[in-house]
Order: sequence, then C-alpha cells, then structure tokens
Amino acid sequence: MVQPSNRNSPDSAESQRARAFKTHVEPQLEVLFRVALTITGSPADAEDLTQETLIRAFRAIHTFDGRHPRAWLLTILRNTNANLHRRRRPDLVDDWGALGDVRPAFGSARMASPEETVLEEILDGELEFAVNSLGTRFRTVLLLVDVDKLTYAEAAEALGVPVGTVMSRLSRARARLRAQLRGSASSAGRTP
Repeated sequence: MVQPSNRNSPDSAESQRARAFKTHVEPQLEVLFRVALTITGSPADAEDLTQETLIRAFRAIHTFDGRHPRAWLLTILRNTNANLHRRRRPDLVDDWGALGDVRPAFGSARMASPEETVLEEILDGELEFAVNSLGTRFRTVLLLVDVDKLTYAEAAEALGVPVGTVMSRLSRARARLRAQLRGSASSAGRTP
C-alpha cells in the first residue's frame, strides 16, 4: 500500500511564510518606503533600503508573532540602514547589457497624479526652505511624524531613540519652523 505524501513539508512552510508576508508586510510597503525616503533623502537609496528590509523581513517572518507589524518592520529597516552604512561599498556591474530590461521598483516610473502635480506647483518655497534649514535630527522627526504620519512610538522605533526624545525634537522643530516662517512673513511685509 502506498502512503500519501506528508503535506507538512517545506512546501507548506513556504506557503505559510508567503501568507504571513502578504498579511503583515505588504500592507506596510508604502509606510516603509516613505520612512526610508525620509531617512535616506534619496529615492534610489530609499528603494534599496526598502528592498533589503523586505528581504530580511521575509527571511525572518517565521519568527514574527503577528503583533505590531509596523514596529517590527521599522526595527528591521533601522537596523538594515545601520548595517548598510557600516559596509558602504559600491556594487559594481561589469556588463550593463546583462541586466536587460529592468523594471523600476515601487512604481518610480509611474506618472504623477493630478493632485500630486498641483501640490508640487503650489508648494510654498518658504516652507520648503524653513524645513530644509532645520537640523537633520529635527527635520527627520518632523517629517516622520507630520508628513509620514508615524506615531511617536513608531518614529522612535525607526530612529532608535526614546519616545520622549521624539516628542522633544518634534516640539523644537515645530517652534523653529514657526519662528522662521513668522520672520520671513514679517520681512516680506505680510502679517504673521
């Protein structure tokens, strides 16, 4: 008599891993990319950091308990970023033709939506200047909380600092931003 094959083999473990990844990780892709972009300041570096984070998350998904996936992923992202900076060596490609027709990651080649186009056109130069004039620590916290909409705890996890530090830096960043915008409004003859 032939015994049926055991379905609790590596194939079912892989399908469980894929389901867990789809359930816990895929809904967080946009947040991961936004945080990576805020941390790196470069879309190309953010794509690389996000991709490396996803690879590490997939490899470790079997150890994840299913609670707080965003915090888990932001921890992986922060550690991945630190590791990438430790061994910052360029990857060299000998033959670019061997890469073939490579599709850009995370839709970087997509067209901007009408809303994005309008927002880009009306973006206030003074606000952009004021944000860019903030120190890196303050600007990063401001962007993570106010633009990327992370909670204080999530921003703290992404940066590897205590929640109180995030709150303090955010308060100072907002105060400096208000002061700079008031100053530029006064110097331009507008009422603050």
